[in-house]
Amino acid sequence: MAAYCCMNVKSFLLSLLLLFTPSSAVGRDEFTEELMIKPLSGGFVYSHFQFTTKWNASIHDSKTFTHFHLFPKSLGEVLKQYGVQELHLSQTQGLWRHKLWGYPVHDAPPGAELWVWFKPSVKDVNSAWTDLVNAVSGLFCSSLNFLDSKSTVIPRRNFQPLGVTSGPVPRYSVRYGSLPKEIVCTENLTPWKKLLPCDSKAGLSTLFNAFLFHDANYHSLGLHVRPVCADDSCTEEAIELTQSLSVVTDVISTSLIGSPNWQLKSLFGNHLASYCPLATRSLIMVDITSNKNDSLFKLTPEPTITHTVFRGQEEHSYATYDVRSMLQSGRAINVGLTYSNNQKLIEATPPPIHAHRFITGHGLEDGGVSCLISNTMPTNQTISYMDVLPWFTRVKFSSLQVTNNGVNVPYKTFYLPAKDRVRPHQLELTFTLWAKSVTKVHFTFTRAFLKWTEYPPDAHHGFHIGAASITANIPSSLEYTAPGQTSSQLSSIFTEKPSDDNPRFFLRIHTETLLVSLPTPDFSMPYNVICLTCTVVAIAFGSIHNLTTRRFIQLDPLKKKGLLSKLKALVAKLRGGQPETKPTSETQQGSVSDKKTEDLVDEEEEKS
Repeated sequence: MAAYCCMNVKSFLLSLLLLFTPSSAVGRDEFTEELMIKPLSGGFVYSHFQFTTKWNASIHDSKTFTHFHLFPKSLGEVLKQYGVQELHLSQTQGLWRHKLWGYPVHDAPPGAELWVWFKPSVKDVNSAWTDLVNAVSGLFCSSLNFLDSKSTVIPRRNFQPLGVTSGPVPRYSVRYGSLPKEIVCTENLTPWKKLLPCDSKAGLSTLFNAFLFHDANYHSLGLHVRPVCADDSCTEEAIELTQSLSVVTDVISTSLIGSPNWQLKSLFGNHLASYCPLATRSLIMVDITSNKNDSLFKLTPEPTITHTVFRGQEEHSYATYDVRSMLQSGRAINVGLTYSNNQKLIEATPPPIHAHRFITGHGLEDGGVSCLISNTMPTNQTISYMDVLPWFTRVKFSSLQVTNNGVNVPYKTFYLPAKDRVRPHQLELTFTLWAKSVTKVHFTFTRAFLKWTEYPPDAHHGFHIGAASITANIPSSLEYTAPGQTSSQLSSIFTEKPSDDNPRFFLRIHTETLLVSLPTPDFSMPYNVICLTCTVVAIAFGSIHNLTTRRFIQLDPLKKKGLLSKLKALVAKLRGGQPETKPTSETQQGSVSDKKTEDLVDEEEEKS
């Protein structure tokens, strides 16, 4: 009877535990996995994996990060510890070419980029930022711990919060930093995919092939955390975690026969044979907007459904495959695209806004930075331009010019000059791009001299300057692939409703990173001086040491040899060699201690 009561008590406690902890988290998490593939001009293919976890909980509630279900615990603890409200991280290898490829879902500059909004309750933002970058660096096996004050700024007009806010957020609560020289490798992909509910064991993540990704022309890892509305009425708050992986593959170059046709197996080395059981939606979307009347290419197998949507004045078409329903037939999914004519590929369509940035000047004293921003739309467009330059490029603010066909363009500016070895230059501009024209932003700088200990091992390679960012709300969705701001799920494109007849689309693009050469000393001279000095010291020291420690002993050549010397001579003669002869000169060379020992032995033999 006692045992029965004990079992009832254990069952009751277990029921309470399941009622108040796991079940409360199970119904509040939603996970979706999506893959969007877009054929690009020149035989390139853009593949964008996106995994979205929506947690119906408030990021401002301290009890939120107590129990976890689908949201990764390691990331949640970091967000809680350092009071993070929004976090956006990208790790990119390669350069996205906007003029040829349009806009990606998440634009990212080469290298690593991190920008964070902290909660208003955080007292010391600088200390929280320093601790956060070290924690994120360890979490993703990257070098983000190098984001110190010399590469961190506080944006004034750019990088506004992308999530919902309960009230005004202090401008001082944001931090932005980038590492243009950061190399992205498999060490970054492994911890990133471990944050997924199914890891890479099931679902779209089984298509991950690190060798093919890192051989691609462009690949980018992204992680974005922000607060969003839990429903349409926005009465409750939710936390949205978006993990993205973008890859651009040159299909013609990687194909053995030089064909632009592709399949999932040729892009990722495998076909899709499973879906993540924790995902509420698993989709593959192929952008077929450029395939008018099915005249350019054909997809196999037939899609589950084809969506045609209007975003602004532009029409977009997507062939959608429901992975869960297609895998119920027991066959693996291997979506493929075949061109009707291999010589007739997709033509490049310039997007509404694209930019090109480069270094000007010559020599190692003065230089400059120029950025050409093109507006292909028939209307004017206001943009915000931000450029962050290291302290050793001493910018001349008086040389700043914003021109269009030689005519000065009015602009509003915020400029914070650098302090040597303390903070970088920060330049933010707001101006208008004239319709169907190119606007030029130009300024000059002077190269600084570094201390010899501040040069990296590859000093002659040059020093990297991070990419500039351009932010705008454009009226055209031409070559635009990102979903709306209310939801990061790609499938929300099918259901989003414009608020008016002239919707705007949020756009942020990045320019190229730059490589600048600084006056570099001849590092071979210290090496030569060290070698010469060491040689001279060694020779001088050896000679003086010999002269001061050697003892000269005079030997009598008529002195009879001892028994030991005679035995040595006899052994040498028996072996066929010549007996050793001792030098008779007064400057006899040899060990002083050995001579003393031999003389003592000879004297003892004579006495005996």
